[in-house]
Amino acid sequence: MNKFYTLFLLLTLTVLSGCSKDLQLDDSARITELDNYWAEVSRCVKEGDYAGYKATCHKDGVLVSGSSDKAYPLSKALVRWKQDFTDAKSGITKTNVEFRFSKRYGDNTTAHETGMFLYTKVDAEGKKTKNYIHLEALLLKRGRWKIMMEYQKSKGTEEEWNKLK
Repeated sequence: MNKFYTLFLLLTLTVLSGCSKDLQLDDSARITELDNYWAEVSRCVKEGDYAGYKATCHKDGVLVSGSSDKAYPLSKALVRWKQDFTDAKSGITKTNVEFRFSKRYGDNTTAHETGMFLYTKVDAEGKKTKNYIHLEALLLKRGRWKIMMEYQKSKGTEEEWNKLK
């Protein structure tokens, strides 16, 4: 190989390795921001903070329900879920949601996350239910992250949950 070609290859590899480090840093920052987003969603569910939860949703967001084979605006789902938030806030029920992911794609302003959530509810009589749900989520960042599409694909199992980080 001539010296020019060798120098060109070295420069190219240096630039590419620098780009991949930048992409890793961007991924790391995005993942941290999204972890904070999901922590806020969890906080809102636990505390019954309906307004806070609503603020995590894009105004044009869509809920896709695999169990009912339907898709509709998140705003309609929020109306349906409001009583659960009210009950949690007043202490009638105790609710909690946790998230775990298997795939997390995106860049600084978009994200597609695949995984599961575990929704736990203790009703007024003390009966505890756990729902493991397979999830895909599409989020946009316009100042802050908001969910654009929540696809609750299907029921999952505790075993599947435990396999995720």
